[in-house]
Amino acid sequence: MRWIILILLYLLVDIYAYQAFRIFTRNGWFGIAYFAVSALVIANLFYQFNQPAPYDGLGGGRGYAIGIFLAFFVSKLLVAILMLGEDVVRVPFAGIQKLFGSSENFSLPSRRKFLGTLALGIAAIPFAGFLYGMFRGRYNFRVLNYTLYFEDLPDAFDGYRITQISDIHSGSFDHEEKIRYGVNLIKEQDTDLIVFTGDLVNNIADEMENWKGLFSEISAKDGVYSILGNHDYGDYHQWSSDQAKAENLQKLKDTHGQMGWNLLLNEHRYLEKNGQRIALVGVENWGAGFKQVGDLAKAEQGVAANDFKILLSHDPSHWNEQVKNHNNKYHLTMSGHTHGMQFGIEIPGWIKWSPVKYRYKQWAGIYEHNGRYINVNRGFGFLAYPGRVGIWPEVSVIELKKGPNPA
Repeated sequence: MRWIILILLYLLVDIYAYQAFRIFTRNGWFGIAYFAVSALVIANLFYQFNQPAPYDGLGGGRGYAIGIFLAFFVSKLLVAILMLGEDVVRVPFAGIQKLFGSSENFSLPSRRKFLGTLALGIAAIPFAGFLYGMFRGRYNFRVLNYTLYFEDLPDAFDGYRITQISDIHSGSFDHEEKIRYGVNLIKEQDTDLIVFTGDLVNNIADEMENWKGLFSEISAKDGVYSILGNHDYGDYHQWSSDQAKAENLQKLKDTHGQMGWNLLLNEHRYLEKNGQRIALVGVENWGAGFKQVGDLAKAEQGVAANDFKILLSHDPSHWNEQVKNHNNKYHLTMSGHTHGMQFGIEIPGWIKWSPVKYRYKQWAGIYEHNGRYINVNRGFGFLAYPGRVGIWPEVSVIELKKGPNPA
């Protein structure tokens, strides 16, 4: 049924978008070629989803089929919307002519060539963007630096630097050289602490087998700490038994240890420096509308109310729902999960937009509420659509400074 709905929707948009091309040519062969390409896009999508995929996920051929489908569908949808806008004017105008004019035959005014040209020009932007995102954007790693000020930061931690990565989604990787470049960027930051905020894999622990050697090269003098994300539990895979699913989760937890990462499962650790300390608290996944096994009350047991606290929590909705107004002040929360939807527009100081903002209030970058901060990392990897457009893969570097915010 889902495939039938998808095909009907695509066909409706396809036919409507074709009207823009008919302004320029009514050549029958062009029409045949146009709809033949559309049929191939749908056929390839259907074919790939009925073939075995790596780790039963959305990588490989399935991912590319999704990306090509999106490139065509989104572009044609924009054309169709603009054509519909013109018809909102054309159809009533023709109706008025019929009622009050002298003509006996109902006829629509011709479509304007300018609007057709404009529609096709606008549609070319997302089409090119989706293709660029697949072949270049997905590995276009960026290092984003932030400085946050806290008046109650222990003196010993003034200038303390933390590298955050998130959402590796190793089952989607297909280019070792590019991934090594991203890992080297992490290493080059040479920070005091490195944290990973969940979604190591898409579904299956074995996805990390070819990559754990590379990611084990990541290190910091105060260690590498990690948590689980919603994809790490294997909930989106059809397991042969509950035991198989449990064994997969245990294997994934073991993988963190094999890489030298300290996995926090609703628990905390103290980071000490010159006789002073800050608490690093890590919870399992807690998300509005997603798996909720994170237990903040358990994780913070033994943490003093006046301790400076950093929380690792995969889903930023946790901060919005429970953390930002928590009785115990969590000075900084570090999350991921959204990927910035891997699609949007960001021009620093001008605009930051992605469709994901309509689902998550905090979806990319730094947010503040009553002196409590969250950083939502845009993610290291990608999922489903094998690319990124405007929202690039990210390595966050956060420096903690003692004192009032100079801004």
